Amino acid sequence: MGFDETKGLWEFKSAQPSQVELNSQFQNTKKAVSVAHAIVKMLEQFKVNHAFGILGGAITPLVEKLENSSITVHHYRHESGAAFAACEAYFASEDYSGKKNAKTPPVAVFATTGPGLTNTLTGLFAARGEGAKIIFLSGATYGKNRGRLAAQETSTYAMPSDLLASGTLFDYAKTIEAVEELPEIARRLAKGLEQPGGFIANINIPTGIQTLLTKELSPAVFSITLDPIIATKKKIVKPWVDCLSKEPFVIWIGFGARHAAKQIRKLAEETGAKVICSPRGKGIFSEEEDEQFLGVTGFGGHAEVLDYMYKNAPKQILVLGSNLGEFTSFWNPDLLGTNSDLLQKENLEGKSENLEDKSSYKLIYVNPDQTLTGLAYPETKTYCISSEIRPFVKKLRKQLQKKQSDKSLTEKMVGKKTSETQVGYDYSKASGLVNPALLMEQIQEVIINNSTALVMAEPGNSFAWAINRLKFSQPGRFRTSTCFASMGHMTAGVVGAAEARKDKAVAIVGDGSMLMNGCEVSTAVKYNIPAVWIVLNDSRYNMCEQGMALQGFKGIDVQINQVNFEAIAMAMGAESVRVTNPVDVKSALEQALASDKPFVVDVAIDPSVQAPIGTRIQSLVSQGSAH
Repeated sequence: MGFDETKGLWEFKSAQPSQVELNSQFQNTKKAVSVAHAIVKMLEQFKVNHAFGILGGAITPLVEKLENSSITVHHYRHESGAAFAACEAYFASEDYSGKKNAKTPPVAVFATTGPGLTNTLTGLFAARGEGAKIIFLSGATYGKNRGRLAAQETSTYAMPSDLLASGTLFDYAKTIEAVEELPEIARRLAKGLEQPGGFIANINIPTGIQTLLTKELSPAVFSITLDPIIATKKKIVKPWVDCLSKEPFVIWIGFGARHAAKQIRKLAEETGAKVICSPRGKGIFSEEEDEQFLGVTGFGGHAEVLDYMYKNAPKQILVLGSNLGEFTSFWNPDLLGTNSDLLQKENLEGKSENLEDKSSYKLIYVNPDQTLTGLAYPETKTYCISSEIRPFVKKLRKQLQKKQSDKSLTEKMVGKKTSETQVGYDYSKASGLVNPALLMEQIQEVIINNSTALVMAEPGNSFAWAINRLKFSQPGRFRTSTCFASMGHMTAGVVGAAEARKDKAVAIVGDGSMLMNGCEVSTAVKYNIPAVWIVLNDSRYNMCEQGMALQGFKGIDVQINQVNFEAIAMAMGAESVRVTNPVDVKSALEQALASDKPFVVDVAIDPSVQAPIGTRIQSLVSQGSAH
């Protein structure tokens, strides 16, 4: 601080150079741009097509550059909704055409300081669990203002240090302190985006940094290629050919195998192997293939799968693209059959008594990311192959064809898949409140069988019914979240998915989730996005009510006041219909499908019909959650 005699005032003198002084450093540089501009150009280099978020004062320079770029910018009603939408926009952008080097571009999320950043966290945690690739741009408090009670302070003075660092949420996190850091940041992002699996990055940009001038980034910083992990060498594949050709085996498909659908179907067809899938893996192998597809495992899954696996006890299980987490397996040993070996896990690089004999391994995982592989069944002898799934299965098929006998291996398997267990319901008495089983039948007929719409199911009874009752024959037609399983995920996510695919996306949600993130109907209206919400409206958190009853708990309030979502949707500018009679379900779904506007189908559901959540309850009881 100093006294200015000409003004007769005391003035604060900053130790940092002024904006004018910094900008003068680049006055003779033709390619001088602001940091905000350079970051947006960085996103364009990464082929980012969409950026979702909410504007705030601390990120205005950045958002102004985003709005004037090639990237489509959508402002959501809540930051968590923007993050959920970004997650689903990523998966809706995936290419299932089989192109050799097809890559899914990351999606950007932006939020201001303080609550802007913290509001995104649930959506970003969900995105990490799902395996999406997202670049999160957030405001940060300028260096000289940190620790001085700055408004919405975003720094380690006001927030946990690990929230702003690489770790359990962010694969890479960086607060920009100087313009010279941009090339390294760009290179680290490029490397992360090239790696298999998900990648969640957070770049914190202080407001004062956003307007500084810098040089345009060289294209060279984005030029980095990582060779895919492909285990196709004969010495790796041959031992599995030898053992899989001797005994019948089962293929267990997870979401990570979605881009290998064609090769997996051919493998099953050529070997006669039975196929099961995780809830997120629905559609990778056609669920209409009654002879080979046994059903879905885990949450909302089919009892026939457990019965078949237990009775037949396949010698080996080829696990493709899944870590067999709780909602995929509930860690149930019966899924491995009665002759499960209680032995130790062994990695690809490990040593065994006989490297050529692989017949003693019960679980054979194929996954490019081995971080969590083999942990679901720690006492079962397990072999982990680090590889992209499609080329490995293709090589495995080629080698198996040379050993394939005329008689299908599957004929050695005893037993037969029975019909899907039905929840008791007499359709001849279809009147009054709508039975959710009937609603699923109509969704199957109208939406799945007669359109190309993406179908999404919200955690809760909604995804229990969808997983158990709906059938898909193509990858990329069904989305749900069984990792973080956050309520409100698909309610907001459907907006991002419909925008990314430029086509219908349908979310099956509960009334509780709709009350959480149904405000994003307004976002869909603003941008005329053809999203559809089918609301299972039973005036309660029914998964909680039914689950507690099954566990013996009583006296806990889970009721919700009756809500007219038709009226709310129409008030936000969407089209809507309310269904209170089963005979009107089909026509309501047809209206939603025919409309080119955001559409809400508010269905009055019978809350007394038990949802297929028994495996989840059994798992909770086994963990001690029972009265």
